[in-house]
Amino acid sequence: MAPIDQVHLNFNPSSLVALNAVLGLVMFGVALELRVDDFRKALKTPKGIALGLIGHHILFPAMTWCLIWILNPTPSIALGMILVSSCPAGHVSNFLTHYARGNAALSVSVSALSSLVALVMTPLNFAFWGNLHPITHDLMRAIAVSPAEMLQVIVLLLGLPLGLGLWVSHRYPRFAAKAQKPMKIFSLLVLVSFIIGALGANYRYFLEYVRFVVFVVLVHNCLALGSGYLFSSMVGMAERDRRAITFEMGIQNSGLGLILIFDFFNGLGGMAIVTAWWGVWHIIAGMTLASFWRKRDPYRGAGQANAMADGITGK
Repeated sequence: MAPIDQVHLNFNPSSLVALNAVLGLVMFGVALELRVDDFRKALKTPKGIALGLIGHHILFPAMTWCLIWILNPTPSIALGMILVSSCPAGHVSNFLTHYARGNAALSVSVSALSSLVALVMTPLNFAFWGNLHPITHDLMRAIAVSPAEMLQVIVLLLGLPLGLGLWVSHRYPRFAAKAQKPMKIFSLLVLVSFIIGALGANYRYFLEYVRFVVFVVLVHNCLALGSGYLFSSMVGMAERDRRAITFEMGIQNSGLGLILIFDFFNGLGGMAIVTAWWGVWHIIAGMTLASFWRKRDPYRGAGQANAMADGITGK
């Protein structure tokens, strides 16, 4: 069995073009659910917005860098961890927040802003933390990824679909309202199908090497979810807002991560496997946590003060 850092997963170029289109469709569907009023409500919770963005784009990548020192994975797995932590929030976080009886408006607003900020922060975070850590530094130099080139791809995959979706939701609100649910179901199913297809085309490699990333992804994802709840608790946010921030920090856009890996890293084994497994695992972990919270009243134990706090947040 070859070292995982020497493995390059295979992905048909035509399939990659289709996957790019699917991710664009997913982001368009997310934007159909956004309204100007959502952002007005979000402005009533500047603390939640600030924590969601800072936690996602600054704190989590920094914590990932520290975690790599502790776990000491192989370079390609470490680089995959950095890429995952640099991606924006995954759109599944909005569904999980709603299902968990959290502040869905805050979740949607943070996700949308996270995707916009990611146009710049994803390539910058990846380049900064990837070059800073000695485990990944040499691999970064060998790959020689240009942040400017990555920025162009992210603008095409995220920026244009989000802008078009926001325009459609504003110009044709009735159509957007009718299209939301089928678009969400269709795009999610297709995206999951492509992830499974990518794994299926490389099932031999995945079966051989997945054991190297299971524990890493488990710890990494628990760090993201746990720190989201911890930080939001430390700044005194209401329980429903804590649940939203938890999922915003713990659910990453692994679909974007996979596309970047096949676009820029030629399917580098450790990166691709850790990112693909993250895409499977964070849904399992997220649904488990959301189901646990769904059975628990977010106002229980906090009384009127918590309810008033949620009222102030505009939800």
